Amino acid sequence: MFTPLRGLVLLIIFSTCFGCGVMKEMFASDDDNSIPPSPLTDIVSTADLNQAWTENIGKGTDELFIKLTPVVMGEHVFIADTRGEIVALFAETGKKVWENDSDLPITGGPGADENLVLVGTSEGDVLGLISESGEEAWRTKVSSEILSPPRESDGVVVVRTIDGKIFAIDATTGDRLWVYDRTVPNLTLRGTSTPVIANGLVIAGFDGGRLTALELKTGKLIWEAKVAIPRGRSQLERMVDIDSQPLILDDTIYVTTFQANVSALSLENGQVLWQRDISSHSELSADVEHLYVTDYVGNIWALDRFSGGSVWKQEKLAHRNVTGPAILGDKIIVGDLEGYLHWLDKSTGDFAGRIKVEKSPILTKPIVSNGMLFAYSSGGRLAAYTYKNNEVTGRPNKPVVIKEEPEIKETSISVEKSEESAEEESSFFGGFLDIFSSGAYEEEE
Repeated sequence: MFTPLRGLVLLIIFSTCFGCGVMKEMFASDDDNSIPPSPLTDIVSTADLNQAWTENIGKGTDELFIKLTPVVMGEHVFIADTRGEIVALFAETGKKVWENDSDLPITGGPGADENLVLVGTSEGDVLGLISESGEEAWRTKVSSEILSPPRESDGVVVVRTIDGKIFAIDATTGDRLWVYDRTVPNLTLRGTSTPVIANGLVIAGFDGGRLTALELKTGKLIWEAKVAIPRGRSQLERMVDIDSQPLILDDTIYVTTFQANVSALSLENGQVLWQRDISSHSELSADVEHLYVTDYVGNIWALDRFSGGSVWKQEKLAHRNVTGPAILGDKIIVGDLEGYLHWLDKSTGDFAGRIKVEKSPILTKPIVSNGMLFAYSSGGRLAAYTYKNNEVTGRPNKPVVIKEEPEIKETSISVEKSEESAEEESSFFGGFLDIFSSGAYEEEE
């Protein structure tokens, strides 16, 4: 007989199983509603890609979706990982110059100038290291987590925090000089725009679609421009964050806004020169004539730099979590969620080459210095590349066939684990249901 006591105990066990996730896994749907990434197709390679060197740097970003980006200063390239390892390498060879294991949870950086390497942490620490030796010069506390690289100019270090503040710090002593504060909306993207310093001004983008120009030495507000207007009823629809670093070329600022537009503004007064209805939260690149943009879907655009008009659009990398574009020579380069670097012809947007850094995603825009491209994966691999265009031979270029190696071992392990899990769950439920059968209950009594 099914007594109230037995029913109560059964209910408690089922509730516990729901809480620990066993029942959730049993009743969860296998449907994945996310849009799958565009499959890679065979391409005709028009460029010979060369990996100059590659090094594994710490543990990378530990799959935390933190965008740590290498920075090149002089003959050195600097990089950091989320567990506190900061490394300087020779840019030409990848040979290690120095290493500092700070044991800090680094989430922003590095930034660098001729004298300092700068990083920020999830706990609001700003660390300045001597660039030649890696020794700590100073350490300063700010209000909250730092998700973008600190910047330095004219003896002032500028740091952006996740709570909407910009701090100015003395580059020699680490002392605080001034603070600029702006309210943060309730719902924002995970990230902050990296401030840019130009003409004695700090140009910074904020959540809510505002761009400001502050005086470097004093923090005084020079101008403010609203480049995007929130639309929609829900907080999600009204998100218009500026999360990418503004790009300054000549006297023009270019900036992207999530769920809004790409804008060009006057550096002098913040006046909007033109806008295009393209949603993006990735960094931009530009040359003399064109602006290159990766939109939120993963399409790559070339726009006229002076009008915003479309020049070309590459749509074959949609939904591959493509990074912002970098420019090397006559090529545009982006990384993706499977660790590939895609090389495009700058004038047409056609594919020119493809190479895989590693299996881990590339989350940050590649950087270019002295004719070399540097890409950093979330798994911690830093790789340097050069290229040259194929010589004209009068015959078609050889197709580059990219095929993923089947990961049979990992798949079989996954299947085995699933079967074991199913057996364990079946045994578990069968066991406790048997306990509450009338026969078992009577035997216990």
